Amino acid sequence: MIVIKSAEEIELMAKACEVTANMLDELPGIIKPGMTTKDIDHWCEQYILKHDMKPAFKGYGGFPATACVSVNEEVVHGIPSKKRVLREGDIVSVDLGTVYRDYYSDAARTYPVGKISETHERLIKTAEAAFFAGLKQCVPGNRIGDISHAVQVCAEEQGFSVIRDYTGHGVGRDLHEDPPVPNYGKPHHGPRLTPGMVLAIEPMIAVGDWEVDVLMNNWTAVMVDGSYAAHYENTVVITEGEPRILTLKGAKPEAVLERS
Repeated sequence: MIVIKSAEEIELMAKACEVTANMLDELPGIIKPGMTTKDIDHWCEQYILKHDMKPAFKGYGGFPATACVSVNEEVVHGIPSKKRVLREGDIVSVDLGTVYRDYYSDAARTYPVGKISETHERLIKTAEAAFFAGLKQCVPGNRIGDISHAVQVCAEEQGFSVIRDYTGHGVGRDLHEDPPVPNYGKPHHGPRLTPGMVLAIEPMIAVGDWEVDVLMNNWTAVMVDGSYAAHYENTVVITEGEPRILTLKGAKPEAVLERS
């Protein structure tokens, strides 16, 4: 069942989303070679608690940390560890959320660790651009498939693959609500977009093939072929006009890509 949010509910979500957006904006100044993924998680948890909110992920379904911190070939749900040390040339995805008065936020970014390859720079940029391609379809009357198709086309035009096994989703009083928002699909298919819908739109793309496997920790999804993956996510409100991004500070950036 798709839950349509009231204006009051959306403003409560916006408070949680503002903290998440600020946190993600500060992380580039925190992440550096030599730190561990557990260091990132600790910093994020302290940031959330300092703002009198709760981590959305910690304990959710048994997840043991505040943030999913996924490195290189890890797509999503990386469990932070004191043993996982970041090195120059790595890329690291941080996926997290906050809870304010029982309402959730959800967002993710992929960051370079020091200097990275041109291919991986383009991978990160394409994940962001794919989100904005999907965002253009977030108008009343369109369908979920229009978002999905736009994300897929953007990623594949750049020569990257789209992960099939994980999708975006609705978000509100629960972290994961209906409808699923795949990152691939056919236009004009799926539920119709309606004002008051709140969606976590999250392209996950990879350099190589799209197939993933889950590690023995039962959480971390990794690329079967070992290629690097990137993740970009925001919480978005469908309005009567243009969509409202709750987890992005300031004006919407223009994500411009050259065709591969």
